Amino acid sequence: MVSVARPLADSLADAADPNAWLAGARAGLPAEDLAQLERAFSLAREQYAGRKLGHTDEEMFSHAVHAAAIIADLNLPSVTTAATLLAGLPLCRDDAHAWLTEKMGKEVADLVEGVARLGRIAEFAGQSDAVTPEARAQQAEAMRKMLLAMVADIRIVLIKLAWRTQTMHWLAKVPDEQVRRRIARETQEIFAPLANRLGVWQIKWELEDLAFRHLEPDNYKKIAKLLDERRVERLQFIEDVLSTLRSELAQAGVRADVAGRAKHIYSIWKKMRKKHLDFSELYDIRAVRVLVDKVSDCYAVLGMVHSLWQPIPGEFDDYIAHPKANDYKSLHTAVIGPQDKVLEVQIRTFDMHEHAEFGVAAHWRYKEGGRGDGEYEEKIAWLRQLLDWREEVSDRQGLASAFQTALFSDTIYVLTPQGRVVSLPQGATPIDFAYALHSDLGHRCRGAKIDGAIVPLSTPLENGQRIEIMTVKEGGPSINWLHEGWVKSHRAITKIRQYIRQQNAHVAIDAGRVAFEKELAKLPPGQQPNLEQVAEKLGHARIEDMYAAIGHGELGMRAVHHALLALLPPEPPPELEPEDIVHKSRAGHDASGILIEGVDNLMTVLAKCCKPAPPDPVVGFVTRGRGVSIHRANCVTLKRLSAEAPERLISVDWGLQEGSVFAIDIEVMARDRSGLLRDISDVLSREKLNVTAVHTQSRDAHARMRFTIEVRQVADIQRVLARVGDVNGVQEVRRI
Repeated sequence: MVSVARPLADSLADAADPNAWLAGARAGLPAEDLAQLERAFSLAREQYAGRKLGHTDEEMFSHAVHAAAIIADLNLPSVTTAATLLAGLPLCRDDAHAWLTEKMGKEVADLVEGVARLGRIAEFAGQSDAVTPEARAQQAEAMRKMLLAMVADIRIVLIKLAWRTQTMHWLAKVPDEQVRRRIARETQEIFAPLANRLGVWQIKWELEDLAFRHLEPDNYKKIAKLLDERRVERLQFIEDVLSTLRSELAQAGVRADVAGRAKHIYSIWKKMRKKHLDFSELYDIRAVRVLVDKVSDCYAVLGMVHSLWQPIPGEFDDYIAHPKANDYKSLHTAVIGPQDKVLEVQIRTFDMHEHAEFGVAAHWRYKEGGRGDGEYEEKIAWLRQLLDWREEVSDRQGLASAFQTALFSDTIYVLTPQGRVVSLPQGATPIDFAYALHSDLGHRCRGAKIDGAIVPLSTPLENGQRIEIMTVKEGGPSINWLHEGWVKSHRAITKIRQYIRQQNAHVAIDAGRVAFEKELAKLPPGQQPNLEQVAEKLGHARIEDMYAAIGHGELGMRAVHHALLALLPPEPPPELEPEDIVHKSRAGHDASGILIEGVDNLMTVLAKCCKPAPPDPVVGFVTRGRGVSIHRANCVTLKRLSAEAPERLISVDWGLQEGSVFAIDIEVMARDRSGLLRDISDVLSREKLNVTAVHTQSRDAHARMRFTIEVRQVADIQRVLARVGDVNGVQEVRRI
């Protein structure tokens, strides 16, 4: 059955006497909940004593009790009411969270801290510099989504709404008109729509009407006067209609619930303005709602209404046969009722009404005028249903966990220095933020600050952070932003590619060549594929075209990597040289260089493609007639061989052969200069390493060098890599 909320005014009247409210709130509470509520009440009275809220000058304790009365009427757990009483504590003491954790427990402390954080963000974002109505509406929408995305517990938003509702009831006593209008506008744009989306209709209507009262005082008074002048007459009209309907329904044997439907001042004004109607022309000033058991009864009641009173052409909507996009279902009709006055009638089943109240946010588009996001509405619908879960979830911990939500993990909301809210995909970085504001800002960004602290451009952003972009006067984006995965938003990726494509062709080709050669350098020596074949495999007739595609960001390095691996030439049979032969292994002989599990007297050879050395994880591959080739476990060639003949893999390990040395390759990338090779060789000499081969290549003032050196174990090389990396001009040094 559909529940009917107690009028909000009753809750606030009860709260006028805090002690009387507490006495009423005690009713029906278990002993544990009662003790918690009384403790919160006592702490609030003690901590708020003599304190007033800065922006309205209202006594904090009175404000908190009124807000708690609103929360209590939502039938939320008493822990939420307790947290509402104490939600102003961060204004009184710096150690609020620790103090509350000790006094009231972590759940209450976390709720209070969440409300405080939400308030700080809302206050800052409310300073947005949006000027036009369209810009303000867009910012308000982003702000509402950000507030919901930021909280891990939806009760935090409900507590904030309750505190805001009491602020609006007190607002008429604030002497400063600018303060009143600022708070009212923030309420109208942010908090009333939030209440609507969470299904807290009584709070929504209160916030809308009270905000309208301060923003449009003349229109508010005019409509209020018109409603008041005809109130008695209108109530009698509705009562006559209800009596007629109940009689007809009883005669027809249809079980139904018939009631008048209240219309609020702000809603009336919006409809008058939208449809350019006079007050007397509004159909739904006089409105009733009929709830029945079955769909067939809906149409039976519709026929009954149309037989009683003349339907108005063009004012019938069948949302049962043709539901709204949010699955809202109902019959709407308008008729010429008694005394020739227009009457609006809504007819739906009890189930449809419950869905309209607690399911998908059916009134979102209708009330707020936006199209909305279907997926987002489903998330909000789930949250709204939580408000009616108290009877279904008796376990305290189960109910608390039910309120926890990570539903908004696909989007984050951050702030500009001016308070504008910007929505970005999860994982977005300052680069995405810069491009979301302006393409030129994105092109010139070279650094960022998050909440005042300088961070790398690759830093993932989080909800509620304030972002500031640091720029250069001239410059453009780096293709590496794409290749390194620092950009997540479609807009930023598109703008970067467009910019790079517009640059001179040779710039893109050079950038692509450098990126390609870095990928090429990862392959084993002597195993590099034919570049023309690589270009062709990637869909380009010429190597330069392939470079240009890479430079423009149109061709990713992952695709290049896969193409290179696919075109690797087959590994040549290993040519055994005297120094390559480690041992004809005997299983269990711990003095050998390689141990082969379960096999004796097999010749082993260290593969030249990856040059393994202790303590590298190694795998053996049985060659045809040349013993076992020993590879590093992550060797590219081994992966290809194992895919072709997995049965020829065998387990091997390093033995303990004293005095053994192993050849490994290191690669150095550096700015080319005179004396570079000499300086690197000096480092290797000082480390007493034997260099058996050197290969150098220089192009466009960049040098790539490959050294083959002999070591006893891999650990020896870590110090050498660090020393070589310190040589002037060296940009990267690694083992390959």
